[in-house]
Amino acid sequence: MERPVTGWQALASPRFLVSSWPWRAYLYLFTSIPVGVVTICLLLGAAVTSALLSPIVIGILLLPLFPMFGVVIGWAERWRAGLMLIDGIKSPHAAMPVALSLRDKLKFRRREQASMRSLGYGFVLGVLVWPFSAAFAGLSATILGTTILAPIIADTDEMGMGPWTLNTAWEGLLFTVTFGPVFYAVSSYLLGVLAAAEASLAKAMLGPREDELQRNVAELRRSRLDLVDAFETERARIERHLHDGVQQRLVGLTMTLGLAELDLPEGEGRRLVVKAHSEAEAALADLREAVRGIHPRVLIDLGLEAAIREVADRSPMPVTVSMILDSRLPPPIEAAAYFVVSEALSNVAKHAQATTCQVAGRREGQLLIITITDDGIGGATVGAGTGLTGLVTRLDALGGTLVVDSPPGGPTRLRMECPCQLGD
Repeated sequence: MERPVTGWQALASPRFLVSSWPWRAYLYLFTSIPVGVVTICLLLGAAVTSALLSPIVIGILLLPLFPMFGVVIGWAERWRAGLMLIDGIKSPHAAMPVALSLRDKLKFRRREQASMRSLGYGFVLGVLVWPFSAAFAGLSATILGTTILAPIIADTDEMGMGPWTLNTAWEGLLFTVTFGPVFYAVSSYLLGVLAAAEASLAKAMLGPREDELQRNVAELRRSRLDLVDAFETERARIERHLHDGVQQRLVGLTMTLGLAELDLPEGEGRRLVVKAHSEAEAALADLREAVRGIHPRVLIDLGLEAAIREVADRSPMPVTVSMILDSRLPPPIEAAAYFVVSEALSNVAKHAQATTCQVAGRREGQLLIITITDDGIGGATVGAGTGLTGLVTRLDALGGTLVVDSPPGGPTRLRMECPCQLGD
């Protein structure tokens, strides 16, 4: 049986009485008392202060602060609701831009509907919820505690429990053993229902609405796209630095060593210069390969199809490319698609033992679809290495997916789908 994550699920479980949920219910209801009292005192105090100071305008200026009380109440109650809702209550508040000043941030929060709902919940908590919690939880705890302590109380004084009068510790013990489990079971279910209902009310009033959830998802997508843009900007800076700086210095070094090689006579010195010349050329070749791997120039200049054909031409096996694209795509999408194909062809060459490979790409409506198929031995999975796993994360930030179908024995088919426009 799955572990309950709400009070209602716990009440339906046969293990409710022997779990921690009855004590969670007690704790949740008892903490409602001080929180409710402090809340109603705060709200009434602020309202009275505002009314008394309204003739001198200061009271009117205090009115905009009431939604901020709601923000604080909502934060505290969402945290406390974790006693009866394991997953808690998600915040309905929107993420604020970092660049806002403190005054603008307060204004932003004050104008949110979620702040007013939290303020309304604070009023309900202070007027209705905590008195019910105090009455039921207090009465239940008193009866249960008296029943448990009956042997001690009856041993020192006469004790009346309903129609029974207990005069000895033995009678008290008999009463505890007989009625203690019954009182515990009844009070646990009663308070469990009350606590679950209170937590449901808190979730209904303090949780996000559908439009707020959609807004939060959109903001999350936008922040992830900002990270992708920041990554692309930094990648372009590194590529430009390597291409225009380090690479040019290496070119100059190889030319200087070549000229020195021509001018030096035969001997140990010339041999060392020849060796240094070859090492510099190898380093230059490695650097060009690294620059091409960071972001190929052909992708920037000629687009995705030309870049894929170039990486296919460098593959050690025959690769057939069929790309049908009627226009250029946004740079982050082209870059993601290129690296998917590049990583896939690299994996095929290293691990698949394939003889042929096909790359096909097309636009279907607002989706870019690329498939890479090989006739290798199969058995590929996304989580087997860091290459494809990183590409899955990158595509997810763009709203795309990457699916690998690679049964043992092959063939392997990798399918990428990605929106053709950012933010779709």
